[in-house]
Amino acid sequence: MIRSVDIQITAPVYDTEITDRVKTAVTNMFPDADLEEKNSEIIGTAHSMEHLSEKLHEQRILDTARKQFFNQRRGDTFSFSLKKQAAFVDRVNFAVGEPDELGEIYVRVRVEEPEIDEYIDMIAPQTEDGNPVTEDN
Repeated sequence: MIRSVDIQITAPVYDTEITDRVKTAVTNMFPDADLEEKNSEIIGTAHSMEHLSEKLHEQRILDTARKQFFNQRRGDTFSFSLKKQAAFVDRVNFAVGEPDELGEIYVRVRVEEPEIDEYIDMIAPQTEDGNPVTEDN
């Protein structure tokens, strides 16, 4: 299966923050991301959500992730925000509601191949009793 996925990552760096710590937060979630610092922001691109998917499985938050991804789906893209502080300690915590005081990592995913629903199913599969449902089950 050919995959064509483009991930844009943006994280503001506030005056009270250390740039390298923000970079660490981003690379904890997207270890293969190419990052640059520009205008008090960390801007990154990546082409895989495999590591994030592993984290979602480990933390058993697949249903939460699916809801975030599907709720923010627009055409061939979906977006979500992660709390920087949680990402810095290698934890996935979706930012919803009020903005986090330490800021968020904004992620926009454009999927060309496979179909977007199929890609979301691969990253955050449906669950039954908290366990991923696979064709084997």
